[in-house]
Amino acid sequence: MPEDVKDVFGHAIDLAQAGGKHQDAKALSGFGSAGVLEVVEDFRSDTFRAVYTVKFAGWVYVLHCFQKKSKSGIKTPREDMDLINARLKVAKQDFEAWQTQQGARG
Repeated sequence: MPEDVKDVFGHAIDLAQAGGKHQDAKALSGFGSAGVLEVVEDFRSDTFRAVYTVKFAGWVYVLHCFQKKSKSGIKTPREDMDLINARLKVAKQDFEAWQTQQGARG
């Protein structure tokens, strides 16, 4: 991934961690809310995407960063959507485990 693209994605994640939203961040369709966001960045003739979630209070999980390979349309390929869904489930489990652990300490 080109450095310029990594800088944009890093800035978007930094903003999310501070409670803000990058100007190019938009809700990823298929997830029902703005809790799963996507930043798309073009570099030369390539398109890169970063997908992250802010669904869990105080936490930002980066779910997937990738170069879009398909030349047909802007739709996110099914295999990438499947990976994002699987990672979102793991993020939810991780967050819930953390909450449980904090409850046991408190």
